[in-house]
Amino acid sequence: MREPERESPAAAPPAAPARRGGAISVAAGIFSSRLAGFIRQRLLGHFLGIGPHADVVAFALRAPNFLQNLLGDQALSAAFIPYYSRLVREGRAEEAGRFAGAILGLLLAVAGGIVLVGLLLARFFVALFSPGFLADREAVAEGLLTLDRAALAVTAVRWTFPGIALLLLASWALAILNSHRRFFLPYFAPVFWNAAIVAGAAWGAMAGGVGGPAGAGEFERIVLAICVGALGGGALQFLVQLPAVARELRGFRLSFGRGMAEVRAAVRAFGPVLAGRGVVQLSSWLDLILASFLLPGALSALAPAQMLYLLPVSLFGVSAAAAALPEMASASTSEPRELTSHLDAALSGVAVFALPATAAFLAFPRLVVGAFFRSGRFGEPETLQVGAVLLVLACGLPAATLSRSLQNAFYALRDTRWPALVAAVRVAAGAALAVPLMLWFDRFPVPGSADTTLRLGAAGLAAGAAVGAWVELLGLAGRLRRRLPIWKPPFGVLLRTALLAAVALIPAWLLARALPAGLHVVVRAGLVLSLYGAGYLGLSLRAGAPVARRVLRRLYPWERNRGEGGG
Repeated sequence: MREPERESPAAAPPAAPARRGGAISVAAGIFSSRLAGFIRQRLLGHFLGIGPHADVVAFALRAPNFLQNLLGDQALSAAFIPYYSRLVREGRAEEAGRFAGAILGLLLAVAGGIVLVGLLLARFFVALFSPGFLADREAVAEGLLTLDRAALAVTAVRWTFPGIALLLLASWALAILNSHRRFFLPYFAPVFWNAAIVAGAAWGAMAGGVGGPAGAGEFERIVLAICVGALGGGALQFLVQLPAVARELRGFRLSFGRGMAEVRAAVRAFGPVLAGRGVVQLSSWLDLILASFLLPGALSALAPAQMLYLLPVSLFGVSAAAAALPEMASASTSEPRELTSHLDAALSGVAVFALPATAAFLAFPRLVVGAFFRSGRFGEPETLQVGAVLLVLACGLPAATLSRSLQNAFYALRDTRWPALVAAVRVAAGAALAVPLMLWFDRFPVPGSADTTLRLGAAGLAAGAAVGAWVELLGLAGRLRRRLPIWKPPFGVLLRTALLAAVALIPAWLLARALPAGLHVVVRAGLVLSLYGAGYLGLSLRAGAPVARRVLRRLYPWERNRGEGGG
């Protein structure tokens, strides 16, 4: 079970130069938004730490985003961009503007209905996505808990739910701008959403005079200020794109009609895309449901660990798979050996980065988490708890990254059903294992932590995700071996990469042990991880890894003039 990553829509630019420029713009925008997300998570941890109030924030930000991720971004782009782009390409700009206006009208109607239902049925929404919160009221009455998360979550959701409409409008603007090859701004726009949340948290803390120990009322003020910030951030995310959208549209007229054939076709195309996205979003939904049954703090411990876990998945797994898909698709219809060659290259490219990232998470989870998030009320106990979750998630990281390339091999073979089936099996297997493990793990305090209220239940939930990732990888690899008998998994490359990462860990681990305990965690992480990264790159070059050589030549252009021999 994992959060979905934002990917660029599948609308290919018309020429290679535009494609490369578009990819760079998308990558720059996504990197900026992810960096802002890390800053946001660090500030939320600083003000709230890990606990019941942070659980409510995690729920209030993620649960409505479930609907935004389901209806917006990829789903809307996949249904909208092909028809809008064709109208623009054919010189029918006025009709394209009317088409965009009709889609916006329908989107407003749907979003308005969802928001109205959400405001009226906020209690039902909380019960649906976090049913475990409902037991808090009785626990508070018995003196076992200090906060009824369900009651606070209802109020929080009523502030964040209207943001769904604004985020869907931002997705509409993204589709317009992407159709006109304007990539950076729509993917950079979430920075404003994150910034508004940070501003809300800071305002709530200052308004309550939070500096030392805070009372429950002050924490609740911060939670609601964060939710108000999220609502304002949704508006900003749309409004910053609006001037650029206005410059591109011609003949725009807001309507709610479906008179245009393109509008009817887009509405018909939206259904299958929505069904496909629903399978992906199911894992995120299950995370919310299962974590709500654990002791307070489990849900808020998952969020920072998943952010770190998803970084190599998106940077290496998604990007490498997306770059290899066109080559695999063109080769599959003519020469299977060429397809397997492209697939092996993609897998090797993913492994050379994902496996050392996995090793770093396994060897230094406390150091990595501390460097990114330790601040204020996110102290050593919280670092140990989130580090335990990250360590377990890292066990499934190689499978999660490698599976992306295998999925694209099936897409190149015009087979979309098997990857979808395997994804459903992954979710089911992960949930079946996560339930007993999380309940068992939740009985144990975090090792090394003096705070016995922080438990390992979130790590048990992460174990289900890790096992599910390997179920997906094995299911894809086994089927592909039958579809392409000439393909053999590149075990040699994977084993060599893993051994290089393990060897590079030795001096880094010794340095981590030798550094003084009083050294700031960011400095410790910088020294240890820099030594590890440099050691891994050097060993890879010494071993003749071609991907490592390409990385070095990007960093140091003069290396292009050197021969292939020597390291």
